[in-house]
Amino acid sequence: MEKRIVNKSVVIGTIGSDAHIIGAWVLKHVFEQAGFKVAFLGSMVPQEDFINAAVETDADAILVSSSYGMGPIDCEGMRDRCIEAGLDDIILYAGGTIVAPLKMEENWGEVERHFQEDLGFNRVFKNTVDAKQALAYLKKDLGIED
Repeated sequence: MEKRIVNKSVVIGTIGSDAHIIGAWVLKHVFEQAGFKVAFLGSMVPQEDFINAAVETDADAILVSSSYGMGPIDCEGMRDRCIEAGLDDIILYAGGTIVAPLKMEENWGEVERHFQEDLGFNRVFKNTVDAKQALAYLKKDLGIED
């Protein structure tokens, strides 16, 4: 069992018109087991719902899952909307099959750069990332030591 973490919360869901929920569901359980408070929004979630949930729960991070290849479109402007809502320092993660699979494999460096530099996400993950790896990165980004 993971070390319990006090006063850390995350918002997790599948963004846009994407109905694929397994990845987000796995993240939910791994983060809850680690002691995070999780606001789980389910599938087909608009950006505004992620942001509203983050404000309501005083979240430390938003984890966006996308498996239908439209991640860049669904995530466009999210960092700016977070800032407008007073979430200037919130950690933003995106993961899954966030772009067409062939593009992901051939141009992962460009995909990662686009999400981080252009869209303002702190980290972006391929669909092959293990949920415990994502947890380890978030602990590191939040300054949580095991």
